[in-house]
Amino acid sequence: MFVELYSFLFLEKDIGGKKMQIDTFSLGPLGTNCYILSKEGKCLIVDTGGDAHIVKQHLEEQQLEPLAILLTHAHFDHIGAVDELRYDLQLDVYLHESEEEYLLDATVNRSVMFLGEDFKIETSAPDHFLIEGTLTIGPFTMECIHTPGHSPGSMSFIFAHDTCVVSGDVLFQQGIGRTDLPGGSMDVLANSIVHKLYILEDDVVVFPGHGSSTTIGDEKDTNPFTLQFYQR
Repeated sequence: MFVELYSFLFLEKDIGGKKMQIDTFSLGPLGTNCYILSKEGKCLIVDTGGDAHIVKQHLEEQQLEPLAILLTHAHFDHIGAVDELRYDLQLDVYLHESEEEYLLDATVNRSVMFLGEDFKIETSAPDHFLIEGTLTIGPFTMECIHTPGHSPGSMSFIFAHDTCVVSGDVLFQQGIGRTDLPGGSMDVLANSIVHKLYILEDDVVVFPGHGSSTTIGDEKDTNPFTLQFYQR
């Protein structure tokens, strides 16, 4: 297993100069980016791809109090450690309502197809449904936006004060999310990218579901997959 860890520190623009740190772990069978967002000794876990022990070790080493698990979507590679973390750490799980069945059914989340029956992934239902709008959990405030196309319930989380967005598998560095799985649509994905993400400022940092971070401006100008439906 190969695990990568990246850390970013953002200075918020609001009065008081609070800081949010983003630690990125590449976890699980497909190297999904699991993000641990921390501030004031508390943290949010975004997309628990797998390898729960690595997440728990990091929380212990950094003496972080986890508050919740946020899921950008519920394909199998993003939910592998959901139940172990939610029950061991007593955390609520947040997910868009249209993907509740993905947590419950290994056929729907595609783990049976990709991993086989012996390694299928099924979890309990989410505790809260994500909707578009402002969400505050502890010291964290984010704008939740519905960005379907890769999957019907894909959500992106904008942290305006920190000039960043966690985009899941919608927009990657020099790439976009696949649309050939059930519930995917190229037209819908293009609409999400153009009208939900590319309206953000160029300096907004994008933290995707896989691979390296990028910026909205760089993707607008150079992403070869979005040139077919977006040009400045």
